[in-house]
Amino acid sequence: MAPPLTIRNMGVKDFASADSLRSLSSWNQTHADWARFLYISPETCFIAEINGQVVGTATLTLYGITLAWVGMMLVHPEYRRQGIGKRLLEHCLAQSRQRGIRTVVLAATPAGKQLYDSLGFVEQYTLSRWAGRSAIACSGSLSTGMSEWHETDSVQVEGLDSEAFGVSRSAMRDALAADSISKRVLRSPSNQIEGYGFLRKGANAAYLGPVVARTAEGGIQLLEALLARSNAENVYLDSPDANSAAAHWAQRRGFGIQRPLIQMFVGASPPPGNPEMQFGLAGPEVG
Repeated sequence: MAPPLTIRNMGVKDFASADSLRSLSSWNQTHADWARFLYISPETCFIAEINGQVVGTATLTLYGITLAWVGMMLVHPEYRRQGIGKRLLEHCLAQSRQRGIRTVVLAATPAGKQLYDSLGFVEQYTLSRWAGRSAIACSGSLSTGMSEWHETDSVQVEGLDSEAFGVSRSAMRDALAADSISKRVLRSPSNQIEGYGFLRKGANAAYLGPVVARTAEGGIQLLEALLARSNAENVYLDSPDANSAAAHWAQRRGFGIQRPLIQMFVGASPPPGNPEMQFGLAGPEVG
């Protein structure tokens, strides 16, 4: 008889074990990401255990009652194909129902899609992870209309960001800004905010995102400005395939597709958002 699986809430003491699972899967998150998950949604980050050993993780990031995002679905390699991932996902869905969440979303790999299909998830649109390197020297100067991010900019970009993402993610945006090594805001000649973007460190590569802009030209300007600060590190960018401008930019910069992703949802149709304004996700684990 197999030992019982228990699922409980994650705490700070679990970060080392959770990050060990992350490392075994070669994912790009860091200790700061685990801390951010717990900070944003402290009651919906979960640990799966067998006989006191951590064998799986899942996070459920809440954006009000409108939307919840499943991420960090990790299972220890020695415990895979035992239904642990399904149990974790079912737990996330049950927690969402208890809280009256209308829509649950996740970014699936093709390998994981069959599980999500079986639990009623349907495809919304496709994404791509682009991987490359930066060979651009950082001049230290900013192009016209580009400025450093300040805390007060968060209020000013709220409307733009909510239009792109579909719901407000102000708490997540502020937490990401605090952890980013480069933050940029793009303004029009009349001083209207046209876009913003962040670059942060990752375990395997610097991460470009979120990057949001009203126009293709603005999005490219932000990507260029952020890439210039990556100091020739490996760089990841996750972008909706519907944003052809982001894909063309990545190709011109020598990036290649590391893996395809599929954004899926269960429940009510997600808030529409605008993938053509999203040049880079905040991360496939949070949207």
